[in-house]
Order: sequence, then structure tokens, then C-alpha cells
Amino acid sequence: MSDKFLTPVRLMHVVWSLVAALFFAFDASAQDVAGKPEFMVATQRWLNDAVATAGDAGVAPLRMEVVVGELDRRLRLAPCDRVEPYIPAGMRLWGKTRLGLRCLAGSAKWNVFLPVTVKAYGTAWVVKGNVAPGAVLTEADAIESEVDWAEEASPIVASPSQWVGQVAVRALTTGQALRQGLLRPAQVFQAGTQVRVLAQGAGFQITSDGQALSAGVVGQPARVRMDNGRVMVGVVLDGRTVRLEI
Repeated sequence: MSDKFLTPVRLMHVVWSLVAALFFAFDASAQDVAGKPEFMVATQRWLNDAVATAGDAGVAPLRMEVVVGELDRRLRLAPCDRVEPYIPAGMRLWGKTRLGLRCLAGSAKWNVFLPVTVKAYGTAWVVKGNVAPGAVLTEADAIESEVDWAEEASPIVASPSQWVGQVAVRALTTGQALRQGLLRPAQVFQAGTQVRVLAQGAGFQITSDGQALSAGVVGQPARVRMDNGRVMVGVVLDGRTVRLEI
């Protein structure tokens, strides 16, 4: 397996372009010396080559590994002179997935699914100690470590600016990688709080005072009553500022 590094998007594009063009030209009943069907051996080899080729294209932050599983041992496939691999609808070459194999030239057409695991190793932030649900994360709560980014569907939170000050949705345990599904923005003020309202437009900026009519969460909309009684909706910037887009 290549030790090169590449992005998951780059991997999926390269692997798919190579796999989509691949046609195995041999009898599907043929066996190698280990007793595996030849098209299984070719599948593993081709995916390995695809990863190595993608890695040679440039340096990127993830080290990829492709593990090809086994077909159901109960299957009895008819001989086939042309086996085509394809990615089933809704699947992608990331994490635990499936690769389709179908016979295009044989005594009987068949279509099977092969389990595939694509691992993507790279540096990420992992929990340093147990974090209680509802706790606000600080820089002391996580350290950098190598993890498999593709192990779970929820995306990795790669930058401290994306997780420091966020709230744990549920209990987090030591060594757990920080992912988007585990965090939510923190509430920075309650309804009734006096806030500063920042109005921005083309070439101007105005500030005034107002009263929050809803709780404020950074990056989320909040309703504010201005001094003239008018109710406006803006985006919460911090614990005392709401920005209006004019």
C-alpha cells in the first residue's frame, strides 16, 4: 500500500475514473493459488494501484488505505468473460461501503456487491479527557492525534476555531475524534439581554442598542427589538453583538 497522502475527494475521483474504465477479461470461475476468484484479486490490486496513482499526483493531508472484503461464500457465479465494477447509487468510496460487480459477457448475467472499506488516516483533534454533555469545550479538552477520518460519516472538525467554545451534544470519551455531529454552538445570551446591533451596508456601518427577544447562539439568527420598537432579525456575532444585513 502506498504511503502517499491525498484528499478524500481526490481519491474518490481518481479511483472512480480508473474503476469505471476497468473490465476484467477472464473466466469468473478461475481461481488463483490461494483459491480466490481472479476478479477478486484483480479488484484489490486495481484499487491499490488507484490509491498509489492518486497519491503520486500531489501531497495532501490524508494517508489512504483500501481493504477489499469477501463475497458471500454461498454465491455460485457462472463463468464470465467480462466483469465490470461500478459504484452503486448512494454509495461512495469512503469508510465502509460497497462496490458493485456485474457480468457483461457470460452464460448468465449476474450482479453482486463486494464490501469495501476505505480508510483515511490523518491528524485530527481527539478528546483528552471525558467531557460531560452540555459542557463548553476549551483548548485543554483535546489534543492532536492520528485517526481514521472515514471511520464515521460525521465530518472531522479539523481546526480549533471550529470546536473551541462549542458545546458537547453528548458525553465524549478519551481518544474520541471531534466530529461535527458531536458539537453544537454555545448560547451566548438569553432573551431580554441588552445587545449592540451592528448594521452594515455598502460603504457604511451603524451601531445602536436593542433588546434580544430570543436566545443568542453564535452564527445563528436572533430577533432584536430596537429603541424605536421595530423588531429586526440579525446574526449573532458574539455575547453582545448582533449584525444586521442592510
